[in-house]
Amino acid sequence: MGKLYVIGMGPGGIEHMTIKAKKAIEDSEVIIGYTKYIDLITPLIQGKEVFSTGMKGEIPRCKKALELSREKKVAIISTGDAGIYGMAGLILQMKNDEVVEIIPGVTASSAAASIVGAPLMHDNCNISLSDLLTPYDLIKKRVELATQGDFIISLYNPKSKSRPNNLSEVLNIVRKYRDGKTPVAVVKNALRDGQETYIFTLDDFDDSVVDMLSIVIIGNSQSYIKDNIFITPRGYEKKEEFNL
Repeated sequence: MGKLYVIGMGPGGIEHMTIKAKKAIEDSEVIIGYTKYIDLITPLIQGKEVFSTGMKGEIPRCKKALELSREKKVAIISTGDAGIYGMAGLILQMKNDEVVEIIPGVTASSAAASIVGAPLMHDNCNISLSDLLTPYDLIKKRVELATQGDFIISLYNPKSKSRPNNLSEVLNIVRKYRDGKTPVAVVKNALRDGQETYIFTLDDFDDSVVDMLSIVIIGNSQSYIKDNIFITPRGYEKKEEFNL
């Protein structure tokens, strides 16, 4: 009897993958994923059967993974966490009686946050600016409500050639509710080769450094920069034993 592992491989480098994810890949006979993600784990998949597709091949990949998993051990991989903009949801929607195990990974917002400091220390949310699967008006509504609720916001898929203005429009929504000194971080290729990091405020934000490989983290009303480190306090300083 086969099995399907739905694996979140983290930022992409093997060194940032969980031990369980690595073992599941090693245990699998077949590896399925987006071509660029497959390339990131080449040392782990020597001698294995590989099925890959380009962008927008999610449904064919999931169909193939479920089909093969009836007789073989199969791993379908996503970067980050498989349950956050990954393959877990689609696999579970499509599965019948196949045996499926979901293995979590480090999502992009957590990876990016670790590089710039501790911006996600209080209530936070992830919002994708890609409107391929979600109406843009709904995306803007979510940003507005999250900002009103004083959430730290991590923006996934913030900018592309087909969506050059969405990020600036969304930040204008944020500016209605946040001070201009609110920290905004941009991390490109988080924990991968080619990593770039920028820290701005809402007032001086420059979206020319942002692309689809970036995560944009917007602080809440309490966030601040200390020694070029992005911090969101959780409230410990209110306790009597806290000593600044």
